[in-house]
Amino acid sequence: MTTAQPGSPPPIVLVHGTRFSAAQWSPQLASLERDFPVAAVDLPGHGSRSAQPWSLGAATETVAAAVDSLGRGPALVVGHSLGGYVALEFARRHPERLRGLVLAGASAATKGPWAMPYRWVAGLVPRVPQARLTRWNDRFLRRLYPPEVVEATIRFGYAFHTLPVAWGEVLGRFDASAMRHVAAPVLILNGEKDSVFRSGEREFARAHPDARIELIPRARHLANFDDPEAFADAVRRFARQLVPER
Repeated sequence: MTTAQPGSPPPIVLVHGTRFSAAQWSPQLASLERDFPVAAVDLPGHGSRSAQPWSLGAATETVAAAVDSLGRGPALVVGHSLGGYVALEFARRHPERLRGLVLAGASAATKGPWAMPYRWVAGLVPRVPQARLTRWNDRFLRRLYPPEVVEATIRFGYAFHTLPVAWGEVLGRFDASAMRHVAAPVLILNGEKDSVFRSGEREFARAHPDARIELIPRARHLANFDDPEAFADAVRRFARQLVPER
């Protein structure tokens, strides 16, 4: 793998959340591409990889391949929700490929009582026709967000068929102790109103020697949709702190 050059901006790899695809990052790509090499990935079972079977191992290798494809050495990996837990596993398996980590909506333990509602949802999804789930998601996104923010996500569709197995593997696996395997600076970037997925943010931050918390005001779980530019600005500022000295 290429070594980071002194003074060079870090490449950035964006990892989407539950049921979405790389299109989730369309509001941020144009902004970040002005300053950094950027790639947004489709995880197995999602988007262009919809037919590929999900596994956490395969997801981390997808992220590793995206880092290598940018050819600029270790990357800043930005993971939202499911993608944040994938990013934590990537950090454990491939520390040499990581220059920094942004956990967005992924600082809640997936163990214990907290996980029960998500096990219930994962069990319910296969019982609802995918056409109905798609209609519900389309209406939800269009009601809350302008077209330029969500139309790409809607167009590339949803991975409902992968949700049960993906969360089945993530649930019961992660808590703040996972931060001890991250050998790079960490930004915990949450929506101010994302009460569930920021519930463990202080514990996650305390478990790492170089982690800090930043909140996007009035944003919810989909913080990169709620305030696209604030989200991109937070990632940009953090990335600039990771530039190696000349």
